[in-house]
Order: sequence, then structure tokens, then C-alpha cells
Amino acid sequence: MSKDELYGIPSEGLAISPLDGRYSNIGRRFAPYFSEYGLVKHRVWVEVNWLIFILENLKGSSVLETFPKKRIPEILNIYESFSGESFARVKGIEDTTNHDVKAVEYYIDDELRALGMDELVSYVHIGCTSEDITNIAYAKILKSALQEVWIPEAEKLISVLEGFAMRYADTSMLGHTHGQPATPTTVGKEFAVYVHRLRESLKFVKSIEPLAKFNGATGNYAAISIAFPNVDWPKLNRRFVEEKLGITFNPVTTQIESHDYMCHIFDAIRNFNNIVRDLDQDMWLYISMEYFILKVVKGEVGSSTMPHKVNPIKFENGESNVDMSNAIFMALSNKLSVSRMQRDLSDSSSQRNIGIAFGYSLQAITQTISGMGRVRVNTEKIAKDLAGNWEVLAEPIQTMLRKYGIPNAYEQLKELTRGKKMSKEDIHSFIKSLDGVLSSEDMYTLLALTPESYIGYACQIAEETAQAK
Repeated sequence: MSKDELYGIPSEGLAISPLDGRYSNIGRRFAPYFSEYGLVKHRVWVEVNWLIFILENLKGSSVLETFPKKRIPEILNIYESFSGESFARVKGIEDTTNHDVKAVEYYIDDELRALGMDELVSYVHIGCTSEDITNIAYAKILKSALQEVWIPEAEKLISVLEGFAMRYADTSMLGHTHGQPATPTTVGKEFAVYVHRLRESLKFVKSIEPLAKFNGATGNYAAISIAFPNVDWPKLNRRFVEEKLGITFNPVTTQIESHDYMCHIFDAIRNFNNIVRDLDQDMWLYISMEYFILKVVKGEVGSSTMPHKVNPIKFENGESNVDMSNAIFMALSNKLSVSRMQRDLSDSSSQRNIGIAFGYSLQAITQTISGMGRVRVNTEKIAKDLAGNWEVLAEPIQTMLRKYGIPNAYEQLKELTRGKKMSKEDIHSFIKSLDGVLSSEDMYTLLALTPESYIGYACQIAEETAQAK
């Protein structure tokens, strides 16, 4: 860990953002993508690939047509060998240009000169506006960060919950609606609900394709079409973006890519985040009810003054980081879809916060995964609560009476049970009073019913959901 020159303490201790300090393990996972270094390197990737593409495809220039194609790997190496030293050089150039994309262009110019390719310098960035380079860089960054970091972690959380859904598919549990005892369910079925919700949400995230424009200063290919009038530029540039770079082409834009796809991604992740928060809050409540017990980790402290405490801090951390992630994603969605006329520069500063929003989301997901690894089901407490709430059987009893066409079935059970604690004997006494009204088979069904067995298809739903892919 490096020391800060001014304070002489570890640099992480001076970080303003926890993603660079306390949560630096998360920040480092996204650093290759969303850091300033990552952005600059991806811009170099776009510029270098554009130069190679026109060398391979553009006719009408003797320089391009006579350039020895066997030297193209040397050009690609400008990107592939990009390093911390390279980054420092780009930033040094930017100190003079005060323009970050132009600094990248000049850096590549210098690299070409060093390779003895001076004749290619004028073709670097040809036909481009800075946003052509930057929007593609961000499209690639988002696509890679999602596929390589965020989505695998989201899938890991779903996998963990699938395990709980399967393992506890038949573990009966008292349900709670409005915080009050309600129709029983199973532990596994309640996790299956989260599995299904998160899967569907993640499916939507995956369905949104990053888009890229590559059409000049106001989106009309104007400058490049003057220099090379015999080229179908919309077709050629689409080939560059889709075939060379592997990104979906956006053909109709102003100077900037409209960022609508970004807003869709951010909104979809906010939905995923909210489901994670819902899970975190439910786990917190179930732990407070002692339906789940937190495992004791040797050496850890739950409270600075109360030695007995084991706190659900993982779920609390997950909840708070969801809030941070969502706040930034919402601000980005509100900002990036709006730009004055053909463009303004407000999107540039905003986009530099994308990595922070992703970082807080990943922190929430990893903390929730960690929290799930620290809990165990308290079957004794769950069974006790089921046995102490026989009044929940008022629902199936009144439903059975409705089958027989008894018009005041609900009112009878309401009078019997509402706001009261019922014992097994109380419920059975009422059922027995229906002798002669119900068939012997239905009487037996109700008398055999217990809060623990009154779970409907919960077990089947849990197992089928856990096993579905």
C-alpha cells in the first residue's frame, strides 16, 4: 500500500469515496473499466481500431492503399501495450491541450512517429468528433463491466438463494402480511420468490444492448463525406462498430449518442438493486424475529459496549449501498437523456460517476451474499410460532364452508377468531360443530390440518423455481 507524500499514511486512508478506501476491494474490480485510466485506454482502443479499419477498407488514398499491411500488428500494439506510463503521457499532453480526447490523438501520433509511420498521423481521428471515440469507449466499458464483473456477481447471489429455496422447500413457516400472522408458507418458497424476481430482473438487464454512434460532429458524416465522396459512410461505419468492435450501431443521433440505452441499463439495475434491498430488509426482520440465527464468527465484535450482540450488519450494509447506488443511477438517468440541441458537455462529467453507481451496487450484492452465508434457519422458533397460531386455519375452514354454499362462512370465522389467539382445541371444537354440514371426508381433512401442513403448493413452487434455469 502506497504512502501519501503529504500525510505519510496509507493512501486508502485518505480516500474520499469508500470505493477507493474501505470498499477498495470492490473499487479495484471496476477500476479497469470505469477509472480515468480505463476510459483513456478504451479511447486508445477505439482510435487504434479505427485507423486499422480504414487501412483495411478505405479506398481513394495512396497512403492507405500502399501501407504494408503486415505492419498493422505494430499499430494494434499501441493499444495492447498501453500502460501506466502511457497513461501518464496522455495526461501530460492533456495538461497542454485541455482536451482529453485530443490528448489521446496526439499520444497515438507520437507512437506512430516512433514506429516510423509518420505518413499515418493525419489519418488518426479522421472523420471523427471526440464523442465518436468516447461514446464507443463507454459502450465497450459498460458491456465488459456488466459481462465480466456485475452480472457474474448477480448470478452468484441468485445461485445462493436457489440453494436456500431447495434446501428449505418443505420447512413450514408462519407467513406475515401487514406484519401479522398469516397463511403459512415455507422458508424455501419465500426464497424462491426472490430467485424468480431477481432472475427476471437480471434477464432484462442482459437484454439491453449498449449502442454506439460513429457519424461525426452532428451525426451526418459531413466532414468525411466531403473528403471521400464515393464511400457509403453510414454502411462503412456500421461495419466498423458492429463487425470490428462488436457493439450495436446507433444510426440516428446528434453529435452525441443519445444515452437512452444507458438510462435503460441503469433503471434495470435499480430494479435489481431494489429487490436486493427487499431481501436485505426481510432478512433483517426474520433475524429480529429469530427465524434466522446469525452464526458467531470468532474474534468479531457485535457492539462496542454490549458483548452479547451479533448484528445483521451484512444486510444493513447491503441496504445502505443499494440506496447509494440507486441515487446515483437515478441522477444519471435523469441527466444523460437530456442534452441541449446537438449537444452540450454536461453528460461528460456525469458519466464519470457511472463506476461509482456500479461499485455501490456490487458492494450491496456481495454483502448480501456474505450475509446469507452467516445465517441458519431456527427451526425450533419457526415451529413454535406455527404451533401458537392456530387461528390462521380460519381461512381454509371458511373456504371449505363456502364450498357448501354457506353464505355467512366468512362472518362465522371472523366472529370466532378475529383478534384472538386460538388453540388446537378451539379450532377442532368449531370443526366438530360442523358435523352433519360437511361430508365425513371434508371433516377429516379439516381435523387433520395443522398450521405446519397448511402450505398448499409452497414446497412444489420452491423446488421447481430453484431447479428452473
